[in-house]
Amino acid sequence: MEVFVTGAGGYIGGAVARRLLADGHGVRGLTRTANGAATLAAAGIAPVIGSLDDAPVLAEAARRADAVVNAADSDHEGAAVALVAALAGTGKPLIHTSGASVVADLAGGEPSGRILFDDEPFTPLPAKAARAAIDRAVLAAAAHGVRSVVLCNSLIYGTGHRPGVESVQLPALLRQARRDGVVRHVGRGLNIWSNVHIDDVADLYALAVQRATPGLFVFVENGEASFRDLAQASADGLGWPGPEPWPVADAVAALGAQRALYSLGSNCRVRSRRSREVLGFRPGVARVLDWIRQDWLAPA
Repeated sequence: MEVFVTGAGGYIGGAVARRLLADGHGVRGLTRTANGAATLAAAGIAPVIGSLDDAPVLAEAARRADAVVNAADSDHEGAAVALVAALAGTGKPLIHTSGASVVADLAGGEPSGRILFDDEPFTPLPAKAARAAIDRAVLAAAAHGVRSVVLCNSLIYGTGHRPGVESVQLPALLRQARRDGVVRHVGRGLNIWSNVHIDDVADLYALAVQRATPGLFVFVENGEASFRDLAQASADGLGWPGPEPWPVADAVAALGAQRALYSLGSNCRVRSRRSREVLGFRPGVARVLDWIRQDWLAPA
């Protein structure tokens, strides 16, 4: 199978592209630059020069491929529309990447008992309504001959496929800690996020390419942890004193509302029946706290 992957040089897309290569698939990857093309080619990925704004480039690459993985930007409506239009009537898989902050709250570091399964309806907060609308548009393509699947990732951890490629939330905590000399969590840090290792993410995408069920929305998760525990594990790994609370207003002033409130201060507790029952997902052992202490931040 030949698979076209947007974001093939990034954290999620890069892991997925390499997993697909390992499975014996051919992979073509979107990149904006000659340097990016050289990096992809060195990894065995055929480069496609263009950006998410180049609808004709996306359409041509999508039509040529047997399946498409859109892993570059969950919020880029134009790219999603172009890929859906190009694949209409083909019966090909379109695996679209979303993020679970689409169901997050605004708890400011306080806990929540709400747990959402991927076969349950939800109403996003206004700041995430546009992302949810893109997800719905991709899913609706199932009525037009596209085997569309939305994989909605929770907090992803694990080392990227090359230096400088990393996830969002935990590196943001680490940058703040190294800048200020102390590990912090927003508010009391009792807010909880589901999480998943990047290798398991790549496995699930590979399964979705093979077993795409039209119109399937799937949370990507394997365990959960509070941000206070994540911050404590980070302090342990660094050999620093324990973490300190960060007043919400101060966190917003330092990081911006998007990162402080949604990425680090919210609850996002999700569960996936569909990944296991429909796609056959069998993730490894959930170990985010051990990974932080022993792998990510362990002294060399």
